[in-house]
Order: sequence, then C-alpha cells, then structure tokens
Amino acid sequence: MEQLGRITQQPEVMGGRACIRGMRVTVGMIAGQIGAGHSVDEILVDYPYLEREDIMQALRYAACL
Repeated sequence: MEQLGRITQQPEVMGGRACIRGMRVTVGMIAGQIGAGHSVDEILVDYPYLEREDIMQALRYAACL
C-alpha cells in the first residue's frame, strides 16, 4: 500500500481518529466535504492550512477503510 505519511492517529488529538498531519482535521471531515459535493479547491479555501496532497491522502485512506 502507498505511504500515507500525512495521516496521523494520536490518542490526544480528536480522540485518536485519523487526522491530517496531527491537526484537528479528520479524514472523516474531508471525506464528508467531498461527499457533500464540495470540490478539492473549495476545501482548500475553507481550510487554507491544508495542502492538496493532504486531501488526496485523506481520500485514499478513507477508500481503504
């Protein structure tokens, strides 16, 4: 499986849910935004501290679940 180094899980951050780079942005939040019809570019505007590769890895991670 491809490396997903931007996806982290720490018990003290968001209850151990899969997050992006230790931030309080979960994979589920990103997958939910895409599922609601938001584009990657829209998400990047809403979360300016994220990078495109963060979103791509979050989606790849979610697809593996």
